[in-house]
Order: sequence, then structure tokens, then C-alpha cells
Amino acid sequence: MKQKIIIGFLLITTFSFSQQKYTSDFWQNVRFGGGIGLSFGDGFFSGTLAPSAIYEFNNQFGLGLGLNGTINNQKDVYKSTILGGSLIGLFSPINELQLSAEFEQLNVNRRYDTRLNLATDNYWSPALFVGAGYRNGNITFGIRYDILYDTQKSIYADPWAPFVRFYF
Repeated sequence: MKQKIIIGFLLITTFSFSQQKYTSDFWQNVRFGGGIGLSFGDGFFSGTLAPSAIYEFNNQFGLGLGLNGTINNQKDVYKSTILGGSLIGLFSPINELQLSAEFEQLNVNRRYDTRLNLATDNYWSPALFVGAGYRNGNITFGIRYDILYDTQKSIYADPWAPFVRFYF
């Protein structure tokens, strides 16, 4: 009898707690954004999807994660698949200025097909970007520089890169 009362009490307590709404400020401070890229031409195609999320600690500091997936194809020359992720930190000393640091780690898988020779290349490509941009609401325009830029291994043509960031 005593066990039935304890089990009944536990069920009623559990049911009553499950009916309460618990709200968290965490998701109210998360902003989602990212980038989409598409490029094509005579025998060339490139597509990128790069979603990201930022947690804003306050109006000055934010920290987030991103994913990156890119495919490239130059007919009869090469195909590549690039997958990876990034960690980004944002700091706004004043509302219009956004400073950023972003570490990106990408796995690059390339296959060359030049009809004379077939070769594959698979490696990890790290990048460490520092940047500055003009912020207006949810949009930031700026430029960033890759401190770890490697002319042989980087997927980017230049260590300097303009950016547009959207977070909602």
C-alpha cells in the first residue's frame, strides 16, 4: 500500500511539473544566418551552402558556429568537394563597428582529370580570419584577412576577402 501511494505521488508530481512552461533566454539570444554562393560559366559550376548561428551575450559580444559545404566542377579539368566548420567571435566596441575573429577548418577533396593524368588530392585547410566591418542592424559589410593563408593549400584565391554578414 505504501509503495502505491509513493508511486501515485511521484506520478502526480511529475505530471504537474510537466504542465509548467519553462522559458529560456538562451534561444532569444541566438541569431541565425550564413551564406549561399552560386557561380557558373562555360563548363564551370560552383555552389556553396554555409549556415551559421551566433549567440549574442550582449550588444557587444557574440560567439558562434558555422558549417560549410562547397562543390566545384570544371568540365574535363577537376572536381572538388569541400566540407568543414568554423568558430567565430564578434566584438562591437560601438554599434556601427564589428570586429571579428574566425577559425575555419575545411577538408578539401579534389580530383583532377586532364585526360593525360588522373590525380586526387585530399587535405585539411585551416584558416584564421581577422576582420572589421560596418554594422547596420542585422547586416555587416567588411573585409577579413586570413593569417594562415597558404598559396598551395588555401581554397581562397587571396588572403584578403570582402564579406557580407546577415544574422536574424
